[in-house]
Amino acid sequence: MMTTRRRRPRRRRSGNLYMRLEVGGIVVLLVVLLAISIHIIRKQTRDVQAIVEEEHISYKERPELDVRLLTVNPYSRPGIALKKVKGVVVHYTANPGTGARQNRDYFEGLKDSHITKASSHFVIGIDGEIVQCIPTAEISYASNERNSDTISIECCHKDKSGKFSDRTYESLVRLVAYLMGRFSLSTDDVIRHYDVTGKNCPKYFVENPDAWKEFKKDVNQFILDNGE
Repeated sequence: MMTTRRRRPRRRRSGNLYMRLEVGGIVVLLVVLLAISIHIIRKQTRDVQAIVEEEHISYKERPELDVRLLTVNPYSRPGIALKKVKGVVVHYTANPGTGARQNRDYFEGLKDSHITKASSHFVIGIDGEIVQCIPTAEISYASNERNSDTISIECCHKDKSGKFSDRTYESLVRLVAYLMGRFSLSTDDVIRHYDVTGKNCPKYFVENPDAWKEFKKDVNQFILDNGE
């Protein structure tokens, strides 16, 4: 009887120890889950741009480019150095249904036609393809007085509304995010042609300012999700 009585307390103590360990494990798990939840809520409730800027997150993976540089000429690629990039300017082609290569070839043809002076560093097609026309170390003829310190992006569109296809939009988000990372810019430095001259370009983003705000938010969200 004495032996039996001595063993029972030991079993109780072992059982209590296991219970304490289980409870402790549950508490640790709850603390971890709470921390994760707080982090998620923090990201959701804080302004996305603020998170990107305060945490110094950037996206520097260059998207796939079809590099087809224009011939150096006075009408579309003057070959003038762009000493410092202070912004990115978004445009639309104003040629519904045309593709990135077509618009690039139009710029190339200006060296012979002399119709006007026009070009862009990049043209994004309706299917999302990105054609590079001018090196980012040189100016383009796209954004008037901001030619000297900005990178220009022309976007193709299907119809007169000027709204970009999903693929065009996705490529624009990725390209802008990359350029922001490369040149240490924020979405405050991403502007429309309209913001320089008052021209209705890019048409859809000018006529739908909330869509422009959403675009900037999407760029910051992309950087937050894919940057480092």
